[in-house]
Amino acid sequence: MKPLVINFQKCSIHDGPGIRSTVFFKGCPLECIWCHNPESQSYKKEVLYNQERCGACGRCIEVCPHDAIIKKDGCVGLNKDKCELCETCLDYCINNAREIVGQEYTVKELLKNIEKDRMFYEESGGGVTLSGGEVMVQDMDFICELAKGCKNKGIDVAIDTCGYAPTQNYEKIINYANRFLFDIKLVDEEKHKKFTGKSNDLILKNLHFLSEKGAYINIRIPLIGGVNVDENNEEVLKMIELLKPLNIKAVNLLPYHDIGKHKYTKLDKVYEGEEFTKPSDEKMNEIKSLFENNNFQNVKIGG
Repeated sequence: MKPLVINFQKCSIHDGPGIRSTVFFKGCPLECIWCHNPESQSYKKEVLYNQERCGACGRCIEVCPHDAIIKKDGCVGLNKDKCELCETCLDYCINNAREIVGQEYTVKELLKNIEKDRMFYEESGGGVTLSGGEVMVQDMDFICELAKGCKNKGIDVAIDTCGYAPTQNYEKIINYANRFLFDIKLVDEEKHKKFTGKSNDLILKNLHFLSEKGAYINIRIPLIGGVNVDENNEEVLKMIELLKPLNIKAVNLLPYHDIGKHKYTKLDKVYEGEEFTKPSDEKMNEIKSLFENNNFQNVKIGG
Protein backbone atom coordinates (compact mmCIF):
# COMPACT_ATOMS: atom_id res chain seq x y z
CA MET A 1 0.00 0.00 0.00
CA LYS A 2 1.30 3.45 -0.93
CA PRO A 3 1.87 5.91 1.93
CA LEU A 4 -0.98 8.32 2.50
CA VAL A 5 -0.37 12.06 2.14
CA ILE A 6 -2.33 14.46 4.34
CA ASN A 7 -1.01 17.69 2.83
CA PHE A 8 1.18 18.93 0.02
CA GLN A 9 2.20 22.39 1.20
CA LYS A 10 3.73 24.79 -1.28
CA CYS A 11 5.82 27.88 -0.46
CA SER A 12 6.76 26.63 3.01
CA ILE A 13 9.41 28.65 4.85
CA HIS A 14 9.48 26.77 8.16
CA ASP A 15 10.60 23.28 7.10
CA GLY A 16 14.20 23.89 6.13
CA PRO A 17 16.11 26.60 4.26
CA GLY A 18 14.58 28.68 1.48
CA ILE A 19 11.19 28.25 -0.11
CA ARG A 20 10.12 24.61 0.01
CA SER A 21 7.38 22.18 -0.84
CA THR A 22 6.56 20.00 2.17
CA VAL A 23 4.95 16.60 1.77
CA PHE A 24 3.20 15.49 4.96
CA PHE A 25 2.78 11.71 5.19
CA LYS A 26 0.14 10.09 7.39
CA GLY A 27 1.11 7.88 10.32
CA CYS A 28 3.40 8.36 13.31
CA PRO A 29 4.72 5.94 15.98
CA LEU A 30 4.68 8.65 18.68
CA GLU A 31 1.60 10.01 20.39
CA CYS A 32 2.83 13.38 21.61
CA ILE A 33 0.20 14.93 23.86
CA TRP A 34 0.83 18.39 22.35
CA CYS A 35 0.69 17.17 18.72
CA HIS A 36 -0.68 19.98 16.54
CA ASN A 37 -1.43 17.61 13.65
CA PRO A 38 -3.45 14.80 15.30
CA GLU A 39 -4.79 13.80 11.88
CA SER A 40 -1.24 12.69 11.05
CA GLN A 41 -1.00 10.08 13.82
CA SER A 42 -3.12 7.28 12.32
CA TYR A 43 -1.81 5.41 9.28
CA LYS A 44 -5.35 5.10 7.89
CA LYS A 45 -7.70 7.55 6.23
CA GLU A 46 -9.93 9.47 8.64
CA VAL A 47 -12.98 11.70 8.58
CA LEU A 48 -12.67 15.27 9.84
CA TYR A 49 -16.06 16.70 10.81
CA ASN A 50 -16.52 20.44 11.29
CA GLN A 51 -19.64 20.76 13.44
CA GLU A 52 -19.66 24.56 13.06
CA ARG A 53 -20.26 24.19 9.34
CA CYS A 54 -22.90 21.51 9.68
CA GLY A 55 -26.51 22.60 9.16
CA ALA A 56 -27.83 19.31 10.61
CA CYS A 57 -30.01 18.86 7.51
CA GLY A 58 -29.66 15.08 7.79
CA ARG A 59 -28.96 14.53 4.10
CA CYS A 60 -25.74 12.68 4.88
CA ILE A 61 -27.68 10.32 7.15
CA GLU A 62 -30.08 9.51 4.33
CA VAL A 63 -27.43 8.77 1.71
CA CYS A 64 -24.83 6.91 3.83
CA PRO A 65 -24.88 3.32 2.47
CA HIS A 66 -23.39 1.93 5.68
CA ASP A 67 -25.67 3.61 8.25
CA ALA A 68 -22.55 5.12 9.81
CA ILE A 69 -23.91 8.64 10.28
CA ILE A 70 -26.30 9.22 13.16
CA LYS A 71 -28.05 11.96 15.10
CA LYS A 72 -26.24 12.54 18.38
CA ASP A 73 -27.30 15.15 20.97
CA GLY A 74 -29.09 17.14 18.28
CA CYS A 75 -26.01 17.08 16.05
CA VAL A 76 -24.73 14.74 13.38
CA GLY A 77 -22.37 12.06 14.66
CA LEU A 78 -20.29 9.28 13.14
CA ASN A 79 -20.12 5.58 14.04
CA LYS A 80 -16.48 4.95 13.15
CA ASP A 81 -16.94 1.17 13.36
CA LYS A 82 -19.42 1.30 10.49
CA CYS A 83 -17.81 4.00 8.37
CA GLU A 84 -16.14 2.60 5.22
CA LEU A 85 -14.74 6.00 4.12
CA CYS A 86 -16.67 5.69 0.87
CA GLU A 87 -17.00 9.50 0.67
CA THR A 88 -20.67 9.38 -0.33
CA CYS A 89 -21.56 11.86 2.42
CA LEU A 90 -19.07 14.38 1.04
CA ASP A 91 -20.96 14.58 -2.24
CA TYR A 92 -24.22 15.51 -0.52
CA CYS A 93 -22.96 17.96 2.12
CA ILE A 94 -23.67 21.45 0.81
CA ASN A 95 -21.68 23.02 3.66
CA ASN A 96 -18.56 20.88 3.20
CA ALA A 97 -18.66 19.91 6.87
CA ARG A 98 -16.74 16.67 6.27
CA GLU A 99 -13.45 15.84 4.64
CA ILE A 100 -11.39 12.69 4.26
CA VAL A 101 -7.80 13.03 5.43
CA GLY A 102 -5.28 10.89 3.58
CA GLN A 103 -4.74 10.63 -0.16
CA GLU A 104 -2.71 8.21 -2.25
CA TYR A 105 -0.12 9.49 -4.71
CA THR A 106 2.35 7.74 -6.95
CA VAL A 107 6.00 8.78 -6.82
CA LYS A 108 5.57 10.15 -10.34
CA GLU A 109 2.64 12.33 -9.25
CA LEU A 110 4.53 13.74 -6.27
CA LEU A 111 7.63 14.45 -8.35
CA LYS A 112 5.50 16.27 -10.91
CA ASN A 113 3.99 18.50 -8.20
CA ILE A 114 7.37 19.10 -6.57
CA GLU A 115 9.05 20.09 -9.82
CA LYS A 116 6.43 22.76 -10.60
CA ASP A 117 8.10 25.11 -8.10
CA ARG A 118 11.66 24.30 -9.03
CA MET A 119 12.32 27.95 -9.97
CA PHE A 120 11.48 29.03 -6.38
CA TYR A 121 13.80 26.38 -4.91
CA GLU A 122 16.69 27.51 -7.09
CA GLU A 123 16.23 31.22 -6.39
CA SER A 124 15.83 30.82 -2.62
CA GLY A 125 18.10 27.88 -1.83
CA GLY A 126 15.04 25.78 -0.97
CA GLY A 127 13.80 22.36 -1.98
CA VAL A 128 11.46 19.65 -0.78
CA THR A 129 10.87 18.47 2.79
CA LEU A 130 9.46 15.02 3.48
CA SER A 131 7.58 15.19 6.76
CA GLY A 132 4.65 13.70 8.63
CA GLY A 133 3.37 12.18 10.76
CA GLU A 134 6.68 10.40 10.40
CA VAL A 135 8.15 9.91 6.95
CA MET A 136 10.76 7.39 8.13
CA VAL A 137 8.20 4.71 9.06
CA GLN A 138 6.54 4.74 5.64
CA ASP A 139 7.25 2.32 2.77
CA MET A 140 10.95 3.06 2.39
CA ASP A 141 11.13 1.83 -1.21
CA PHE A 142 8.55 4.53 -2.03
CA ILE A 143 10.29 7.23 0.06
CA CYS A 144 13.76 6.42 -1.31
CA GLU A 145 12.47 6.46 -4.88
CA LEU A 146 10.91 9.87 -4.23
CA ALA A 147 14.04 11.29 -2.58
CA LYS A 148 16.30 9.86 -5.28
CA GLY A 149 14.06 11.36 -7.97
CA CYS A 150 14.37 14.78 -6.34
CA LYS A 151 18.12 14.47 -5.97
CA ASN A 152 18.52 13.45 -9.61
CA LYS A 153 16.68 16.65 -10.57
CA GLY A 154 19.00 18.73 -8.40
CA ILE A 155 16.33 19.45 -5.77
CA ASP A 156 17.46 19.72 -2.13
CA VAL A 157 15.84 17.02 0.05
CA ALA A 158 15.19 17.48 3.78
CA ILE A 159 13.90 14.67 6.00
CA ASP A 160 11.83 15.93 8.92
CA THR A 161 11.89 13.14 11.51
CA CYS A 162 11.09 12.39 15.13
CA GLY A 163 13.84 9.75 15.04
CA TYR A 164 11.63 6.83 16.05
CA ALA A 165 12.12 4.49 13.08
CA PRO A 166 14.31 1.48 12.25
CA THR A 167 17.95 2.52 11.90
CA GLN A 168 18.12 0.63 8.62
CA ASN A 169 15.62 3.11 7.18
CA TYR A 170 18.08 5.96 7.83
CA GLU A 171 20.80 3.88 6.20
CA LYS A 172 18.63 3.56 3.09
CA ILE A 173 17.80 7.26 2.77
CA ILE A 174 21.05 8.93 3.87
CA ASN A 175 22.59 9.10 0.38
CA TYR A 176 19.50 10.84 -1.03
CA ALA A 177 18.97 13.38 1.76
CA ASN A 178 20.76 16.74 1.96
CA ARG A 179 19.72 17.35 5.56
CA PHE A 180 17.81 15.89 8.48
CA LEU A 181 15.48 18.04 10.57
CA PHE A 182 15.70 15.94 13.72
CA ASP A 183 13.31 16.47 16.64
CA ILE A 184 14.52 16.16 20.21
CA LYS A 185 11.76 16.48 22.79
CA LEU A 186 13.11 15.06 26.05
CA VAL A 187 16.29 13.39 27.28
CA ASP A 188 14.72 11.87 30.39
CA GLU A 189 13.40 8.50 29.22
CA GLU A 190 10.52 8.21 31.69
CA LYS A 191 9.28 11.68 30.81
CA HIS A 192 9.58 10.80 27.14
CA LYS A 193 7.39 7.75 27.67
CA LYS A 194 4.88 9.80 29.64
CA PHE A 195 4.47 12.55 27.05
CA THR A 196 5.00 10.66 23.76
CA GLY A 197 4.08 7.06 24.60
CA LYS A 198 7.51 5.70 23.62
CA SER A 199 11.05 5.35 24.96
CA ASN A 200 13.67 7.61 23.39
CA ASP A 201 16.35 4.88 23.17
CA LEU A 202 15.84 4.31 19.43
CA ILE A 203 15.66 8.05 18.77
CA LEU A 204 19.02 8.67 20.43
CA LYS A 205 20.53 5.66 18.65
CA ASN A 206 19.48 7.07 15.28
CA LEU A 207 20.74 10.54 16.17
CA HIS A 208 24.17 9.12 16.97
CA PHE A 209 24.09 7.04 13.77
CA LEU A 210 23.44 10.08 11.59
CA SER A 211 26.12 12.06 13.41
CA GLU A 212 28.70 9.31 12.91
CA LYS A 213 27.84 9.15 9.21
CA GLY A 214 28.45 12.88 8.84
CA ALA A 215 24.88 13.77 7.92
CA TYR A 216 23.77 17.40 8.05
CA ILE A 217 21.67 17.51 11.24
CA ASN A 218 19.39 20.38 12.08
CA ILE A 219 18.06 19.79 15.60
CA ARG A 220 14.51 21.03 16.25
CA ILE A 221 13.32 21.28 19.85
CA PRO A 222 9.69 22.00 20.73
CA LEU A 223 9.87 23.96 23.99
CA ILE A 224 6.84 23.43 26.20
CA GLY A 225 6.11 24.74 29.67
CA GLY A 226 5.10 21.76 31.76
CA VAL A 227 7.08 19.30 29.64
CA ASN A 228 10.70 20.31 28.99
CA VAL A 229 10.87 23.94 30.16
CA ASP A 230 11.20 24.91 33.82
CA GLU A 231 12.84 27.58 35.93
CA ASN A 232 16.16 25.72 36.16
CA ASN A 233 16.30 24.59 32.51
CA GLU A 234 16.89 21.04 33.69
CA GLU A 235 15.86 19.26 30.49
CA VAL A 236 17.43 21.88 28.25
CA LEU A 237 20.80 21.45 29.95
CA LYS A 238 20.50 17.67 29.47
CA MET A 239 19.88 18.27 25.77
CA ILE A 240 22.93 20.49 25.50
CA GLU A 241 25.15 17.82 27.10
CA LEU A 242 23.65 15.18 24.79
CA LEU A 243 24.19 17.24 21.64
CA LYS A 244 27.59 18.83 22.35
CA PRO A 245 29.73 15.91 21.11
CA LEU A 246 27.60 15.36 18.01
CA ASN A 247 27.80 16.74 14.49
CA ILE A 248 25.05 19.36 14.83
CA LYS A 249 24.89 22.06 12.16
CA ALA A 250 21.88 24.09 13.35
CA VAL A 251 19.38 24.30 16.20
CA ASN A 252 15.79 25.55 16.00
CA LEU A 253 13.99 26.33 19.26
CA LEU A 254 10.25 26.02 18.67
CA PRO A 255 7.94 27.66 21.25
CA TYR A 256 4.80 25.67 22.05
CA HIS A 257 1.51 26.61 20.43
CA ASP A 258 -1.95 25.05 20.48
CA ILE A 259 -3.28 26.22 17.12
CA GLY A 260 -4.05 22.63 16.15
CA LYS A 261 -6.28 22.06 19.20
CA HIS A 262 -9.49 22.49 17.18
CA LYS A 263 -8.57 19.46 15.06
CA TYR A 264 -9.10 17.13 18.03
CA THR A 265 -12.79 18.00 18.13
CA LYS A 266 -13.05 17.34 14.41
CA LEU A 267 -11.58 13.87 14.98
CA ASP A 268 -13.81 13.25 18.02
CA LYS A 269 -10.72 13.23 20.27
CA VAL A 270 -9.84 15.05 23.49
CA TYR A 271 -6.89 17.44 23.60
CA GLU A 272 -4.89 16.65 26.76
CA GLY A 273 -2.44 19.53 26.64
CA GLU A 274 -4.58 22.24 28.20
CA GLU A 275 -2.08 22.79 31.04
CA PHE A 276 0.92 23.26 28.75
CA THR A 277 2.22 26.80 28.32
CA LYS A 278 4.24 28.76 25.79
CA PRO A 279 7.60 29.91 27.21
CA SER A 280 7.98 33.67 27.50
CA ASP A 281 10.17 35.55 25.03
CA GLU A 282 12.60 36.09 27.90
CA LYS A 283 12.81 32.34 28.57
CA MET A 284 13.25 31.54 24.87
CA ASN A 285 16.14 33.99 24.63
CA GLU A 286 17.63 32.56 27.82
CA ILE A 287 17.58 29.06 26.31
CA LYS A 288 19.01 30.37 23.04
CA SER A 289 21.91 31.92 24.98
CA LEU A 290 22.55 28.62 26.78
CA PHE A 291 23.08 26.89 23.43
CA GLU A 292 25.23 29.70 22.05
CA ASN A 293 27.37 29.78 25.20
CA ASN A 294 28.03 26.08 24.64
CA ASN A 295 29.42 26.77 21.16
CA PHE A 296 26.39 25.79 19.11
CA GLN A 297 26.26 27.66 15.83
CA ASN A 298 23.19 28.83 13.91
CA VAL A 299 20.73 28.79 16.83
CA LYS A 300 17.35 30.28 15.98
CA ILE A 301 14.02 30.77 17.71
CA GLY A 302 11.24 29.50 15.50
CA GLY A 303 11.05 27.31 12.38
